[in-house]
Amino acid sequence: MTKLWGGRFTKEAEAWVDEFGASIGFDQKLVAQDIQGSMAHVAMLRSCNIISEEEGRKIHDGLATLEKKAVNGELSFDVKYEDIHMNIEKLLTEEIGEVAGKLHTARSRNDQVATDMHLFMREETETIIAMIRDFQRVLVSRADEHTETMIPGYTHLQRAQPISMGHHLLAYVAMLERDADRLSDSLKRVNISPLGAGALAGTTFPIDRRQTAETLGFDAIYENSLDAVSDRDFLIEFLSIASTIMMHLSRLSEEIILWSSEEFSFIELDDTFATGSSIMPQKKNPDMAELVRGKTGRVYGSLVSLLTTLKSLPLAYNKDMQEDKEGVFDAVVTVKGSLKIFTGMVDSMVVQEKTTAQAVSSDFSNATELADYLAAKGMPFREAHEVVGKLVLYCIENDIVLADCPFSVFREASDRFEEDIYETLNPYQVVARRNSEGGTGFTQVRKAIDRWKERLGISE
Repeated sequence: MTKLWGGRFTKEAEAWVDEFGASIGFDQKLVAQDIQGSMAHVAMLRSCNIISEEEGRKIHDGLATLEKKAVNGELSFDVKYEDIHMNIEKLLTEEIGEVAGKLHTARSRNDQVATDMHLFMREETETIIAMIRDFQRVLVSRADEHTETMIPGYTHLQRAQPISMGHHLLAYVAMLERDADRLSDSLKRVNISPLGAGALAGTTFPIDRRQTAETLGFDAIYENSLDAVSDRDFLIEFLSIASTIMMHLSRLSEEIILWSSEEFSFIELDDTFATGSSIMPQKKNPDMAELVRGKTGRVYGSLVSLLTTLKSLPLAYNKDMQEDKEGVFDAVVTVKGSLKIFTGMVDSMVVQEKTTAQAVSSDFSNATELADYLAAKGMPFREAHEVVGKLVLYCIENDIVLADCPFSVFREASDRFEEDIYETLNPYQVVARRNSEGGTGFTQVRKAIDRWKERLGISE
C-alpha cells in the first residue's frame, strides 16, 4: 500500500524522515477509538447510499475483525504508515482487499483524529471522575473514624488551632468535589462530534453528520468545519483540570510526608506505599507521596507545552497539532495512577492517636480560645489578643503551656478570668466549641460526613 497522499510526490522520503514525522509510536493508543469512529462512518456512508450495502457490510466486518485482534493484542503497526489511521486502513486492506479504500470517502485524517481524541477524552474523563469518587469515599470513611481525633491545625506551617482530623480530611473531599465538577462540566465540550468536517471545509458528498454523532454517543456536532478540525480547547481544559487535581494531591502529599516523619509521627504508612534506604536500614520513606508530588510538575508541563504549541497556529489543521497527544496521554496515566496510589495509601495508613493527642496538649494552639473567652466577657478582642500574647510569653519563659499556668497569673493578667478557664483550655473543648457551620466542631464534622455519605452513596 502506497502512502495515502503519495500521488503528488515523485520520490519517497528517507526512513529517518518518516520516523521523525510518524505518530504511530504513541497514537496507536487510539486504536479502539479509531475503529469505533470508522464503524460509525461506514454505517453512515452506507445509509446515505455513498457506498453500496455490500461494500459497507464488507468494510464493517473487516473493522470488526481488526477490533477483535486489537483487543487480543494481535495487531502490528508500521512506522511507514505514519499514524493509527493509515495503519488501520492498511490492515483493513489486508483483510478485505481494495474495497477498504472506500472507507476514507468523505473523511480526512483531520476530522478523524479529532474524533478519536474526543472519544478518548470522554472515556478517560468519566474514568477519572469515578476514581475521584472512590478516593472521596475513602477520605470520608477515614474522616468518620477520626472525627474526634485531634491534630494541630497549621497556618504558615506553625501550629495555629487544634482541629478534628476528620475535618482536615474532609477539606480534601471538598477540593476533589470541585475537580469532579470541573471534569463533569468539561464533558459538554468534549462530547461534540467533529466527524464529517473533512480536512477543513466539509465535503461534497451527501453525508449525515448527525447520524455519526448519534451513533458515537455525541450530544452535538461542531457547527463550523474549520473549528471542528482545529479545536484543541477540550484538551487544554482537561490538562488544566488535571493540573489542579495534581496540585490538590501534591498538597496532600506534602502533609502525608510531614505527618509520617519522626518529627510529627501523626501517621504510619503501610509498607506497600513506602520504601527503605539502600544504606540506612532504619528508614521508611514515603516515596509514593513524594512521587505524586514530583509527577505534578510533568502534568503542569503538558499543559504549558500544549498552550505553547497552539498559541500561533493559523486555521485550520497544522502538523504541530500532532504534539497534542503525548502530553495528554501522559497526564491521563499520571492522574489515574496518583488517584489509585492515594486511595490505597490513605485507606491503609495508621493514625497515631496518642501522638496527635499529645501534640494538641503541649503547644499554644488553644491561645485563641483565651482571647475569645475574654472577648465573650466584654473585653475588646484587640485588648484580649494582647493580654493572651503576654500570657503566652510568660509560659514560654517558664517552659510551661497555658493549661499549666497558675490561676493567679491568669487573674493578674485580667480579672475577667474565672476558674472555668482550665476547662476552656481543654483541647477537646476547644475543638468542640467551634460549632459554626463548616467549622471543625465535632457536631459540624459529623453533619458534614453525613452529607458526603449521602452525596457519594456511602451506605452505613
